[in-house]
Order: sequence, then structure tokens, then C-alpha cells
Amino acid sequence: MRRRRCSIHSTPSSDTRRVPQPSELSDDEKALIAAARAAADNAYAPYSNFHVGAAVRAEDGRIFTAANVENASYGLSLCAEANAIAAAAVAGVRTLTHVAVVGYPAAAPDGPTLATPCGRCRQMIAEFAGGDAIVLVQSRDGTQTLRAPFREILPHAFGPDRLAGG
Repeated sequence: MRRRRCSIHSTPSSDTRRVPQPSELSDDEKALIAAARAAADNAYAPYSNFHVGAAVRAEDGRIFTAANVENASYGLSLCAEANAIAAAAVAGVRTLTHVAVVGYPAAAPDGPTLATPCGRCRQMIAEFAGGDAIVLVQSRDGTQTLRAPFREILPHAFGPDRLAGG
């Protein structure tokens, strides 16, 4: 049985409309990507062998990192982005300004793969980040980078403002 990997969505390398040069990223953005890359190296991914790390920056500047954690019961696997957001939420964070993600297949860790957040994680990001929050996705080898406002990653997001009385 082939299992779908939740936090993986490959972005064609020909999509260059929001691909910044490394020099165009701020030092804070570079540090956030580096934190996501370090978290990916600690992923528990014995089934998919696809490591994903995420780092989120809170409005107050704190950074929270996490990696994907798989389970033999595939549906119980946890995405890196969801884990990082949960860690931030437990620490009292309610607003994120940046989300960085780095993912790679264990068999080819230095390839140009971009692992954008899955639909579930995009929805979790919508809960804690506004449309202006910056999403950074970089290949482990650093040759591919996506930098976009969250509203471009999930247009027309369903969030707390859509609930009656919310």
C-alpha cells in the first residue's frame, strides 16, 4: 500500500515568480530556515524516509521548531509544521509572523526538493498567522527557495473570522 505523505507537495523548479536569491532574504529569515533545516535532521520518519523540519516565529520574536514524527498507524503521523505551531501555542503564542519549512528524502538529502505545507498544515497556519505572514520553503541544499505571503499559499483561507460571532 502506498502512503501519501502529508507534509509533502513538490513545487516545480520552473516556478520562479517568488524565488528570491539568497541575498534577498533577511538575516532573520536565513536563521529561521537554518532552524527548520536543523529540525528536519531530527525527524522520526522510518516509514516515508522523508524528513521535514519547521520553524515558526512568534510576533514577539520567539522561534519554535519541530520535525515530522511518523507512526506505524500512518494516520497518527504528525507534520513538522503542526508540531511547531502546537509548541508555540502551548507557550502562549497566538500570532505567528513567519513559517519556514525544509524537507528532503533521506535517500537524497541534498536534492532540490521543496516541501510546501500540506492542506491540514496550511489550515493550522491560517489559525495563527494572518495573510501577511511570510512562508519560507527551502530545499535542504539551499538551491530552491519559495518566499510568499501566506495569503498566496492558502487564498480564501477559512479562519476564526469566518465563524459566527468570531
